[in-house]
Amino acid sequence: MIDYKNEILRLKKEKNAVILAHYYQEDDIQDIADFLGDSLNLSQTAKDTDADIIVFCGVHFMAETAKVLSPQKKVLLPVMNAGCAMANTINAADLQKYKSEHPDTKIVTYVNTTAEIKALSDCICTSTNGLKIISHYLEQGDKILYTPDQNLGKYAMKILNKQFEVWNGCCPIHHYLDKNKVLEQKRLHPDALIVAHPECQLDILEISDYVGSTAQLLSFVSKSDAQEFIVCTEKGVLHPMQVKNPNKKFYIGSPTLNCHDMKKTRLEDVYDCLLNETNEIFVDESVRVNAVKSLDTMLELSK
Repeated sequence: MIDYKNEILRLKKEKNAVILAHYYQEDDIQDIADFLGDSLNLSQTAKDTDADIIVFCGVHFMAETAKVLSPQKKVLLPVMNAGCAMANTINAADLQKYKSEHPDTKIVTYVNTTAEIKALSDCICTSTNGLKIISHYLEQGDKILYTPDQNLGKYAMKILNKQFEVWNGCCPIHHYLDKNKVLEQKRLHPDALIVAHPECQLDILEISDYVGSTAQLLSFVSKSDAQEFIVCTEKGVLHPMQVKNPNKKFYIGSPTLNCHDMKKTRLEDVYDCLLNETNEIFVDESVRVNAVKSLDTMLELSK
C-alpha cells in the first residue's frame, strides 16, 4: 500500500513542484494543496512561485490558463478528461464566425473557457470582476457579447440596468438548481442566510442574501455575524468554509450541486502524474500570446 499523501509531499519537494487545488475538489485533494482557490487566482499565484512543475487539481481549461501564464513551467493535470460543461458550450469556429459578422462588438469572456476562446476575446473576466469589466465597456458606448455564461450575463444586465448580448452557455450544475430545493432548506433552517454564485439563474439570485464568486462567498460567511448558511454553489466549497468557520453551520442548497468532473481527481492520480510527469498541458504559442493579451486587459481594467 502506498501512502499517497506522504509520497506526494516527498515528490513535490524532490521535483520542486507546486500543487494547486480548486475549491470544488474533493476534501483530501484540497488538504494536500499548497494553494487553494479559484482558477485564475491559482494560476496567477503559481506564476509567482519558483516552482518548476505546476500540478493543477481542477479541470482542463484551468490547467491551460496556468500554462498560458507560466509557459516556462511544466503544467500537469492529474486527470486529463476532467472537463468543463460550460467551457464546452462555446468553440473557436463559432466565436470566430460571430466576430467576422460583428466586427464592432467587444467580446468579454468568462474565465471558464479554453485558451482558444480567450485568445479570440477582447477581455477576460471572473465572477469577482465581471460587473466592473462589463460596466467599463458599456460606459464607453461599446456593443458587447458576453460569453459563454448566460446567467452571469443576465445578472449583470439586471444589476447594471443595461442590455447586451449573451452567449447561450451555462454551468449545468448551477443552471439547473431547483429554487424549491433551496426554499426547502430555508424552511428547515429559517435563520440561515442564502448565499449564491452568479452562475445560478436569476430566480435563485433574487432570493439570496448575498451573491458573489466562490472567494467572495468564503469571505462573506467568515465575516458575517450569521451562524448558518445555505450555500448555492458546488458543494466542494463547504469544506474550506467549515475549516475556516468551525463553529458555523453550512447546508448545501441542493444535493445536485456536485460537479462530476471536479470530483474525478484522486490522490493516486496526483501521485501518478507527479511521479511520471505525465498529462502535460501544451498551448500553441500564437494562442497563448493572444490569450495573455485578453488577460492583461482584464488586469488593467480591474485596477
